[in-house]
Amino acid sequence: MSPQREWYEKDYYAALGVPQSASAKEIVRAYRQLARTLHPDRNPRDARAEERFKEVSAAYDVVGDPTRRKEYDQVRRGRTSRPPGAPFTTDDLGDLFGGVFRRGDRFSRGPQQRPRKGPDLEADLHLSFDDAISGVVTSVNLTSDAVCRSCRGTGAQAGTRPRACSRCSGRGVLDDNQGLFSFSQPCPACEGRGIVIDNPCRPCDGAGVERRPREVRVRVPAGIGDGARLRLEGRGGPGRDGGRAGDLIVTVHVAPHERFSRSGLDLTVRVPVTYPEAALGAEIAAPTPDGGSVTIRVPPGTPGGSRFRVRGRGVATADATGDLIVRVDIAVPAQMSAHERAAVEKLDVAITWDPRAVRPTADEPPEDEPPADGADPAGSDRPPADGDGGR
Repeated sequence: MSPQREWYEKDYYAALGVPQSASAKEIVRAYRQLARTLHPDRNPRDARAEERFKEVSAAYDVVGDPTRRKEYDQVRRGRTSRPPGAPFTTDDLGDLFGGVFRRGDRFSRGPQQRPRKGPDLEADLHLSFDDAISGVVTSVNLTSDAVCRSCRGTGAQAGTRPRACSRCSGRGVLDDNQGLFSFSQPCPACEGRGIVIDNPCRPCDGAGVERRPREVRVRVPAGIGDGARLRLEGRGGPGRDGGRAGDLIVTVHVAPHERFSRSGLDLTVRVPVTYPEAALGAEIAAPTPDGGSVTIRVPPGTPGGSRFRVRGRGVATADATGDLIVRVDIAVPAQMSAHERAAVEKLDVAITWDPRAVRPTADEPPEDEPPADGADPAGSDRPPADGDGGR
């Protein structure tokens, strides 16, 4: 869609939620508030918020600039300034088309002469479980267009500069007077750019950009989750004709851990215990994500699958900290010595209750219910989970 048609069809004031008479400060205030609310970093995986953010940004690019806002208002106004019921005259034609075809108007210049924002780029970043938990400064590698290192984006050989086009005086357009109207068309000498490069840069052939490998540093915050997206402003594709660079959107992929699993900010670890430890009670050591351990007191009669919650030992972010959930599983040896086998056989004879005759009561939690509090890092006793595993 051309800029002229887009300006006719889109109400940028409505997009920002301000009246057409809003002051520059009111427009800036509305844009900043919407940008903070809709920014993709605050709304990961929300396509509607990202699309709304782009709409708000496009609106601010126009009405947030005094010169472009004036042009936009002229284009949108069209012939609305004609008094109601007044006859249509040739002056109205000038009002209707003047904003589009007015000689020397910036809006009538060739599209290549206006600054254009660079494209947004995407890249993938693979992290270990530990790096995602603790945060890390790393790099992503990609191959993309970048500002030419030889000419630094000018398109001209080192030591030379582009010059203003002599045919259009640097405007990028030529006027064609047709009596009542003055039409403009891109200058064929400079192809609408307004400048001429007599000595094009050889590495980029005068384009000002070159395709090459890039290494971009990324600061990953602590506690980032799998699938999260980071937006690095200005690290995307280069802008054209003085436009700002696009953004680089990095999708994070976190590898699983051999011992810990994660749900939000909570971590779960499974710790095996022997039957005597579960039956008689014991103190066991459970690993923590920082490489240390925490002591858990297992009360006598703890069933396999019971879970204990250790407050504040899960994933820590700048805003909150999760918990560590320790699940105890009764370990059954695959092989036993003769002495161990004899001891187990004596225990089997001594047991008089039938575990299969025990039926769960209606008030027992289902298997997928969150665990009750277990033991804290100091090792003080807390009630065990009701037992969401088999007995």
